[in-house]
Amino acid sequence: MTKIIENNNLPRDHYEATLENGSLKMKPYCACGNSLDEDYFCDKCNRRCICNQIVCDNENTLHLVKNYTRKSSQFSAFKIKLASES
Repeated sequence: MTKIIENNNLPRDHYEATLENGSLKMKPYCACGNSLDEDYFCDKCNRRCICNQIVCDNENTLHLVKNYTRKSSQFSAFKIKLASES
């Protein structure tokens, strides 16, 4: 059996989460740093990205996203971290 080792320090496709006027806004980014459109295709890397991590800009955003992960199955598969942990 092949063991999968995940390095958390490597760049990954992700959403950048922020709070704007009390609403959660999430923008997708490729691991290379390129902003993604609705099709999640990165023109720079020439690949379709899969965002499975949410990077929160501050503690308030992190708290809200963690609440979503506990209450909604749509959020439960995401890994969550603060931008300052990068």
